[in-house]
Amino acid sequence: MKIKNKAEISPNIMDGGEVSGIKFYPMITAKDGALNFAMRLFEIDPNGHTPKHTHGWEHEVFIVSGNGHVFKDGQEIPIKKDTFLLVPKGELHQFIAGDEGMNMICVVPNEGQPT
Repeated sequence: MKIKNKAEISPNIMDGGEVSGIKFYPMITAKDGALNFAMRLFEIDPNGHTPKHTHGWEHEVFIVSGNGHVFKDGQEIPIKKDTFLLVPKGELHQFIAGDEGMNMICVVPNEGQPT
């Protein structure tokens, strides 16, 4: 069993271009012995956002705190704390934090976790 604390992980800062105000924490990855999936924490500043993008894999997301919108099918759909999402392979999407900011857990197959 691997037990970690967020304070032990240095975040990747993502800010500039198509990304705004994101701290990305690779919480559990293949480096920790996870054979199949990576679990990541995204802390998104108020009104920050990911780029509009797609993946070659599905991923699951849980909104831990805050609120915002997810871009899906040309629309911004409201999301908030305690929302669960399944983003299918190949679907164009974007996460946009509201005025409070937003924290979310994202689970992807190891191929989706940068090394």
